[in-house]
Amino acid sequence: MTAEVASASSRVRRLAAALLLVATIAAGLLVHGLLPDTPVTDITGDALYAVAAYLAVVLIAPRLPALAAGALAAAWCVAVELFQLTGLPLSWGAQFSPVMLLLGTVFDPRDLVIYVAAIALATAVDALVGRASRPR
Repeated sequence: MTAEVASASSRVRRLAAALLLVATIAAGLLVHGLLPDTPVTDITGDALYAVAAYLAVVLIAPRLPALAAGALAAAWCVAVELFQLTGLPLSWGAQFSPVMLLLGTVFDPRDLVIYVAAIALATAVDALVGRASRPR
């Protein structure tokens, strides 16, 4: 792949990630703000958070392979979930509620499973789209 083609491909991937990230954040805010708090909305919110993390990595570093982007996104999500064990996100969120949207509140091991599953799906979709869009 020439440098020009790689650069154009990165721009397209970055733009797609930006648009999908905006849509994912909007969906997450709708789930959080408009739907009743149930196990289904909690799981949906966790999955959207993980996908947003994946898209943020791609937005920042569009030339990363899908697997590397997935690994970074998973590392972020796991680190945030483990950080909740300190109690700081809950304390900070009580003082400034938007912090809860980024850092959560309390540790839930189920969240780790949801994050990994959602990121694995996002990684697979990204890899398949990337493979299908490469010139032959």
